[in-house]
Amino acid sequence: MPLRLEMKRKFAQRSDRVKSVDLHPTEPWILTSLYSGTVVIWNYQSQTTAKSFEVSELPVRSAKFISRKQWVVAGADDMFIRVYNYNTMDKVKVFEAHTDYIRCVAVHPTLPYVLSSSDDMLIKLWDWDKGWICTQIFEGHSHYVMQVTFNPKDTNTFASASLDRTIKIWNLGSPDPNFTLDAHLKGVNCVDYFTGGDKPYLITGSDDHTAKVWDYQTKSCVQTLEGHTHNVSAVCFHPALPIIITGSEDGTVRIWHSTTYRLENTLNYGLERVWAIGYIKTSRRVVIGYDEGTIMVKIGREIPVASMDNSGKIIWARHNEIQTVDIRRVGAGYEVTDGERLPLAVKELGSCDLYPQNLKHNPNGRFVVVCGDGEYIIYTAVAWRNRSFGSALEFAWSSEGEYAVRESTSKIKIFSKNFQEKKSIRPTFSAERIYGGTLLAMCSNDFICFYDWADCSFIRRIDVNVKNLYWADSGDMVAIASDTSFYILKFNRDAVSSYLNSGRPVDEQGAEDAFELLHETNERVRTGIWVGDCFIYNNSSWRLNYCVGGEVTTMFHLDRPMYLLGYLASQSRVYLIDKEFNVIGYTLLLSLIEYKTLVMRGDFERANEILPTIPKEHHNSVARFLESRGMTPEALEVATDPDYRFELAIQLGRLEVAKEIATENHNESKWKQLGELAMSSGKFEMAEECLKQAMDFSGMLLLYSSIGDAEGIVKLASLAKEQGKNNVAFLCLFMLGKLEDCLQLLIDSNRIPEAALMARSYLPSKVSEIVALWRKDLNKVNPKAAESLADPQEYSNLFDDWQIALEVESKLAETRGSYPPADQYLQFAERSRTDLVEAFKNMHIEENQPLENGDALHDDEVTEENDEQMEGHESQEEAVGVDADFNDGVVLVNGHEAEEE
Repeated sequence: MPLRLEMKRKFAQRSDRVKSVDLHPTEPWILTSLYSGTVVIWNYQSQTTAKSFEVSELPVRSAKFISRKQWVVAGADDMFIRVYNYNTMDKVKVFEAHTDYIRCVAVHPTLPYVLSSSDDMLIKLWDWDKGWICTQIFEGHSHYVMQVTFNPKDTNTFASASLDRTIKIWNLGSPDPNFTLDAHLKGVNCVDYFTGGDKPYLITGSDDHTAKVWDYQTKSCVQTLEGHTHNVSAVCFHPALPIIITGSEDGTVRIWHSTTYRLENTLNYGLERVWAIGYIKTSRRVVIGYDEGTIMVKIGREIPVASMDNSGKIIWARHNEIQTVDIRRVGAGYEVTDGERLPLAVKELGSCDLYPQNLKHNPNGRFVVVCGDGEYIIYTAVAWRNRSFGSALEFAWSSEGEYAVRESTSKIKIFSKNFQEKKSIRPTFSAERIYGGTLLAMCSNDFICFYDWADCSFIRRIDVNVKNLYWADSGDMVAIASDTSFYILKFNRDAVSSYLNSGRPVDEQGAEDAFELLHETNERVRTGIWVGDCFIYNNSSWRLNYCVGGEVTTMFHLDRPMYLLGYLASQSRVYLIDKEFNVIGYTLLLSLIEYKTLVMRGDFERANEILPTIPKEHHNSVARFLESRGMTPEALEVATDPDYRFELAIQLGRLEVAKEIATENHNESKWKQLGELAMSSGKFEMAEECLKQAMDFSGMLLLYSSIGDAEGIVKLASLAKEQGKNNVAFLCLFMLGKLEDCLQLLIDSNRIPEAALMARSYLPSKVSEIVALWRKDLNKVNPKAAESLADPQEYSNLFDDWQIALEVESKLAETRGSYPPADQYLQFAERSRTDLVEAFKNMHIEENQPLENGDALHDDEVTEENDEQMEGHESQEEAVGVDADFNDGVVLVNGHEAEEE
């Protein structure tokens, strides 16, 4: 059976002919050397060029990362080796290495060595710690040396491939080869070592169109891989998967099973000839270099093959090797921290005869099934003994320990707990996947069908594209995950029993009441588990969430891809694993889940009994859950965070509670918010206290002016002036009728023009004094403008009704300090519309008294004498002429100020 490895293209970029490729071990970079003489570093995440080096005008046939030095080393047809720092783009070293084209450079995994091979038939060893001197020359090939590669299991040895049709194995320190393999009928282009296990294998590719697997201990050919129709130019054993990858000038990349040597897949991206294949041990990404560009594919899933039983024992597969760890055996003195890797002691359990693609404990944890290569094997979990095996594309346990296997899209077999076949089913549709649990589920691409385990009776069909299925331990709840969302359904056993016992004919949809859709959530589930009625999962953004009653709560933001293993109730922790088999735990209280479950069910009495068992640090989570359910008063009682409690109290209108919280945790914004709410609720005493605490001067001004509190406004004026809040202070003084203080405040604030305008409107007797100050101040900036300022004592003809204004000021001075109560507002309201100057003039006319106004009342009465006095001005418009309408409390000011030139 095929491996069924997923192939996803992750990067594609057209370019000049690519002669070599390499992957950076930590950065998302692909290094390519081009026939045009350029070396390019691509970022495969952003699909952009990260760096580019113009190396030579001749082809660069090989380039490699030296990541521990932040270098790139490249060998070109001009016979030079060049070394660059890929961070600074500086040249580290340039030296002539050979007397002919350089075909390959190889970097030692730990020592400061680089090997180079050339068309001059030599291999040279360079030591960068010694200034890149050549410390050894390996001579023995009789044709071009196409590739050299270090043995990862013994880095003191390396292999070389040559067009003299041989492979030679060398030792560092020895000038002669250990041995020579007469490998192919034509020249050998490439060689690579097997890294996945203990087999002493290497693979070669040749111009005879074949690739061969060799045992370098027995020096024998293990297998010949035939199928390419042109020269084989690149070969590799994949470090993490049981596959061999070969690339050819026929334009194809072929993927072979490394154990059975079966051809698994053929890739053809239409970019002409293949020249290079690159990979790193820690990734499933493979890079391919072509005549016309670069392709990167991701082979297989990165989800680790692992399973945890209910006691905390984990079994995982590293290639064919099976290992186990026990979470309970973490040292008693070790303090487990959320998100930190657990220091687990790994124990070798055994090996597996097939390549594991899936591994799963049965419900009671006694057995483990391994599925892969189209077969399954059931082992005992403790001793790792084979108990049963057979053919299977997929395997599924029932909740009672029975199991089913899918042998093909048209054949499913069900077995009893003692591994005996019970029934064989041939569904009427193409079964692409099966899932176990309370019911047996078979899926096509468009729907899922549920069957009873006992006699395979059809229960229900649901039209949904299923990606995974998760049953709760109780068997009453199931989560169905699709590409973009998941559904929580309730399984109705009684409805199913009635349906099966009724004897009614079965239609294609099955029992309508078998499942009840409880909730739908628009999130993609990567992996999931049930804890009681709580569904825990990680989503496409790698957030660890849990869902209770349709309410989703984020527990943690994961910093890398991690996959759920299970939950240990004894530790109140959920455990996850990453692709490097690091195990991480996060706290999830069972009491918290039980509480939320009971609230969802409406059992508040039992929920309140559980609440005291939940630690205080989790009460805010409980409160937010209650708030989301519309239980805001209960949330306020439970919440512990002051800010959150304050929000809830404000939301509920419980101002006294909010005031207590604000008093305990002084915060100006809280006091201000509470003050505004108290004011709008008519609680003026509380509002005043809150606004004082918040130092909210504008709020206090609104409050005092609204309720006519003159004493409060006096205090506010003083406080605002102390705090430099001059606008508020001015308004307070103005409302109090303290015009002299208003004027002085403007002068103290260096707002002299405004002081002059105010004096003209409200205190005409002060105008001359202010104008003198204004002239003095303006003279520092613009003397001419200062001279143009008109003083009413000098130019009274420019100021209409000047004498009347002085008389009005005198008359009003007596009443400015009285503050009638607010309940008399209607008696004073109409006065705001009265023009006092006109009223005063009319009063004189009625009394037949002449106006004693020495100044002209109108511009057209300006005397010639005054005109002569204005000779120093360019025009009358340069002087300040202010018309003011005096009102009782409201003054309309119209005029203009002399512009500074």
